Amino acid sequence: MSGKSKAEAKTADTVTIVECPRDAWQGLARVIPTADKVEYLTRLVSLGFRHMDAASFAPAEHVPQMADSEDVVRRLAQANGPPGHALEIIGIVVNTEGLERALATPGVTTIGYPYSISAYYRRASANLSRAESRGLVEKLRRETKAARRDLAVHVTMAFGNPYDEPWGPEIVEETLVWLKDAGVRTASLVDSAGTASPEEIAEVYRAAKDCVAGVEIGVHLHSRPERAQEKILAAYEAGCRRFDGALTGLGGCPMAGDESVGNIPTEAILTTLAALGVSTGIDTKSLAIACAMTHELREKYAYESAAAKPN
Repeated sequence: MSGKSKAEAKTADTVTIVECPRDAWQGLARVIPTADKVEYLTRLVSLGFRHMDAASFAPAEHVPQMADSEDVVRRLAQANGPPGHALEIIGIVVNTEGLERALATPGVTTIGYPYSISAYYRRASANLSRAESRGLVEKLRRETKAARRDLAVHVTMAFGNPYDEPWGPEIVEETLVWLKDAGVRTASLVDSAGTASPEEIAEVYRAAKDCVAGVEIGVHLHSRPERAQEKILAAYEAGCRRFDGALTGLGGCPMAGDESVGNIPTEAILTTLAALGVSTGIDTKSLAIACAMTHELREKYAYESAAAKPN
């Protein structure tokens, strides 16, 4: 221990890496068979991934890729790994019907809910007013608490609003204070349009963290590949210790209007943190295997046919 460098001493930081295959898969052209999903997710667990946004309980007609979420999660739950290494499986819900499905599914440990501070997006995506969306959050909190499940709220438009609506850090802060008062203890700030600069990420995150002590606040960022590292560093140095990512950056960001903007690659998060001496529990060899698996999955299911693949 005495020979460790200052960088290595930072490994005492607890950093949670949330792998987001659910988000990554939703935009694929072809539906992945249930058995392939289970095999992929089970292998990720064996490689050290302990937190996964793996399922959505949205209506199947809207998200056909997630129609088999109950079956996938039940089978994945059997891959909990060694005792003392609990697996967090997040299931996203957007309404009470989805909540009922998620709570009835063994293996879902955390209910995830996307709460938008944009009135336009909230109405367009879920047909809810702010009061209705907040009422749903209160219901989610009551029912997850009764079922001994966790609740994580994803605050979308947290770093800006592309719909020409009022936006500012104070709106994010008010939302987080309300969520804390409602009993929410985990929230993730989402850069929905992928336009936030490192400076904006740091500013918003610091303000958010300071106004809701006791709430774990993570980030779900989107970026062009060449800007990912600086955004990760900005969030980490502002105090963030919970990062969402998607291996190989799989998954787009439709609001950005730029096909090169997508989910922050998990490998970028891990290598950036490793350079700071922060341990994430996922070693270099395991990360390489996970990336190779994801590339293979992308090649099989990202295109409608082999002929549609780019040369």
